[in-house]
Amino acid sequence: MSRMGNKEIDLGGKVDLQVEGQAVSVKGPKGTLQYTMPEGIYVEIEGDIVKVMRRDEQRQSKMLHGLARSLISNMVQGVSEGFKQQLELHGVGYRGQVAGRTLTLNLGYSKPVVYEVPEGVEVSMPDQNHISLESIDKQKIGQVTATIRAFRKPDAYHGKGVRFQGEKLSLKEGKTV
Repeated sequence: MSRMGNKEIDLGGKVDLQVEGQAVSVKGPKGTLQYTMPEGIYVEIEGDIVKVMRRDEQRQSKMLHGLARSLISNMVQGVSEGFKQQLELHGVGYRGQVAGRTLTLNLGYSKPVVYEVPEGVEVSMPDQNHISLESIDKQKIGQVTATIRAFRKPDAYHGKGVRFQGEKLSLKEGKTV
């Protein structure tokens, strides 16, 4: 039994959800997102409440029930509020700059890292050491954040790398005598 799949989704009045067969379209003040539900999963809409249901008790349907509900919930949150990620550059000489959709990062390599930010994600830098990402698609902003972080993973022992804002890195305990 999927506990996550049984939770209801509240549209909040400002989001419009349309279902045509297995295609779900969510439209809100920030934009529109589409999703194709897997077979065996369907949506019931009662006013501003959305329920994600499954047609059968097959193992595959049970596994995808909670996933489909979470993806639709993230779409509703994205088109109404949006998602935001903050990254920090830590290290001597580590800095970045934004020019249009191009993010250029100096991360201690011999050449700067140049990254083209995909459509649907807005990037800005309030200063040279902070990166701010905004999007309505949670999956896309998560992938972009992971890609930028992978250019120079955070290293607690040297205090360098690309981190989430406010992220604390733990050190292993040293040898005791």
